[in-house]
Amino acid sequence: MESLLNNQVKSIEISGIRQFFNMVANYKDVISLTIGQPDFQTPEHVKEAAIDAVNHNHTMYTHNAGLLELRKAVSSFVSTKYGLSFNPESEVITTVGASQAIDITMRTILSEGDEVILPGPVYPGYEPIIKMCGAKAVHVDTTRNGFRMTKDLIEPHITANTKCIIIPYPSNPTGCRLSEEELAEIAEFLLDKNIFVVSDEIYSELAFDGNHKSIAAFPGMKEKTIVINGLSKSHSMTGWRIGFAFAPEYIAKHMLKVHQYNVSCASSISQYAALEALTNGKNDALEMRKEYEKRMEYVFGRLVRMGFEVEKPEGAFYIFPSIKQFNMSSFDFAMKLVEEAGVAVVPGSAFSGLGEGYVRISYAYRMDVLEDGMNRIEELIYKMV
Repeated sequence: MESLLNNQVKSIEISGIRQFFNMVANYKDVISLTIGQPDFQTPEHVKEAAIDAVNHNHTMYTHNAGLLELRKAVSSFVSTKYGLSFNPESEVITTVGASQAIDITMRTILSEGDEVILPGPVYPGYEPIIKMCGAKAVHVDTTRNGFRMTKDLIEPHITANTKCIIIPYPSNPTGCRLSEEELAEIAEFLLDKNIFVVSDEIYSELAFDGNHKSIAAFPGMKEKTIVINGLSKSHSMTGWRIGFAFAPEYIAKHMLKVHQYNVSCASSISQYAALEALTNGKNDALEMRKEYEKRMEYVFGRLVRMGFEVEKPEGAFYIFPSIKQFNMSSFDFAMKLVEEAGVAVVPGSAFSGLGEGYVRISYAYRMDVLEDGMNRIEELIYKMV
């Protein structure tokens, strides 16, 4: 009977991040620097808001697009923080995490044979959805450009089949960002083209200089851009599963249909918690961001002193050092770290073929954990060189 299943679903694989995480789970005394899971607790006032929602019986379905009060709050949030203007009544959808926002976006805009341009290396959550839509992922090699997908790198990949460009910055797995000038060049280049932009800004509050810029804020770009965001990273609310899709009404009204038949609505309890996060917790991410930057400086400095070639992250909580000097595949290098150093990182190959030759280290962990991990890596590296 398996032969009768959807071939596009059968052809995709479980995320390489999770594959490796699961593979090493049974190893003893391993420090895991694998998952992008904030080690901070959800702010207390946010948890209390969820408890209040339960106690006041706010446990029913909400509007398919989410509580209007929440949509107003998040519209105000992105307007104040990033200069974005979206109508909360018709251009905002509350989703089950940013992942579901990506899913309904792709299923709304993509058709069989379309092409989607995205950077490589890149978060592995996009390509399987693109494939399930019958479209093709076209990766742009950013490894010689500080992992930044600029206009000059995009242009040669534009074809008659190009339907969408994904701009995911700050980046998972590299922590890099695009400058305002680089975003402006892309915006100007795309202005007269019938190509959608999907701007995944889930790490927007974790830009270390506190100055995130969205391509949707440039003149003429809102009309063709879907912005993805959420609270998982900014407010340490991964398990609450609250994301947002922002899109012009002519796109959003069709996305809402996909969303409705997919999940009906996001959890009402989580929505009330999100409302608290976006009103009384607008700046909850600031202290977390300061701590992540401190951890980044530490990990970056240790890796440089060990002799790794590595770009300095500008946001998020990942770093992506090259391991090409060791003449090993990223998987073999990661396994060697697990077996001989007791440290788990993610092979770069999990982030497309262009990630081969690198590993991703998450520094979303306490400083003492990072210190122990770096010490173990250093001890092994000195044996290898």
